[in-house]
Amino acid sequence: MDTVERLRTICLALPEVTERLSHGEPTWFVRDKRTVVMLADHHHDDRLAFWCAALAEERDALVAAEPERYFRPPYVGHRGWLGVYLDVEVDWDRVTELVQDAFRLVAPKRLAARLDAAPADG
Repeated sequence: MDTVERLRTICLALPEVTERLSHGEPTWFVRDKRTVVMLADHHHDDRLAFWCAALAEERDALVAAEPERYFRPPYVGHRGWLGVYLDVEVDWDRVTELVQDAFRLVAPKRLAARLDAAPADG
């Protein structure tokens, strides 16, 4: 599975998340309204990345600790968003955590709670 497909799979596994193009890039929305994750390949800087909602403190800590993996994205970085490079060795478990954290920040509380609900034993 290629990088974008893997990111897509992670995003679309979230409750009520949909995908459509925004600014020419695949973007994932909660209930087709609020952006959770946006692919960032449109700046033609030869870097593949995504941007996701994050707490500013977490973003700043990640960027400071691993600038080769994380960055403050243009346009939305001032609102706490995090940029994650996908053209380096990717820790997909960490990417999943970051995407899920972004979902929790953007989704309505009841919908976000569904992500954390334990699966029913069958």
